[in-house]
Amino acid sequence: MRGRLFATLLVFGLAGAATYAVATGWLAIPDDYNPWGELDAAAQPNLLTSIKLRRAREDAMRCFTSLRQLDVKYTGVPDRDTGPGCGFRDALRMSGVGALKLQPSVILSCRAALSFGMWERHALQPAAREHLGAPLVAVRNLGSYACRDVNTGEPVPEGARRSRHATADAIDIAAFVPAEGRAVTLVDDWTRRDGVAQPGRAPFLRDAHAGACRFFDGVLGPDYNAVHYDHFHLEDGGWRSCR
Repeated sequence: MRGRLFATLLVFGLAGAATYAVATGWLAIPDDYNPWGELDAAAQPNLLTSIKLRRAREDAMRCFTSLRQLDVKYTGVPDRDTGPGCGFRDALRMSGVGALKLQPSVILSCRAALSFGMWERHALQPAAREHLGAPLVAVRNLGSYACRDVNTGEPVPEGARRSRHATADAIDIAAFVPAEGRAVTLVDDWTRRDGVAQPGRAPFLRDAHAGACRFFDGVLGPDYNAVHYDHFHLEDGGWRSCR
């Protein structure tokens, strides 16, 4: 019993010493594998990326630095209060990422824009090349900022619960435009009207959905409920959800 206790204390002691050595810089490790290191948004994600992404989204200076790493196209917008539970801080008007256009441009919080940029770089474009044979040149959306409550498809008391759209932390995605071929839409290509998945195009949408779950806090798609039959709802700041 005493031997087991000693072994446990030794393990915790060594772990604490290693943590202190890394945190103080006494023990140098590559930034990619340093949990206290800054996010390199353009680097290939690893097991520590989600920790660094969360930290970057919570700090405006880190967040805007990461947007530049991803070549996010945006213009600044002033902070705004538009009603109870509505408005935004550290937001921007986003028009694209690199050569990809966001149609139309939208107001997003920096953290939601960062999640979008990470999704585009590390999930969307790889999935498009694999399943569609060409990169995406545009993503079409149904809007982002709106001072409104959560839409469940059923009557709810006004002011019951604000949507993440009310703080510019959410965006609804309806279609993806590849460099070659017609646009991939949620309403037509998630499944056909007879319920059969579309070859190539449906797998792309499934991978796009799964990839969004890696970089956003909340992701809702057509399988969630009838309200989302034609779009992906992507948000930050709320409960973790991938539906």
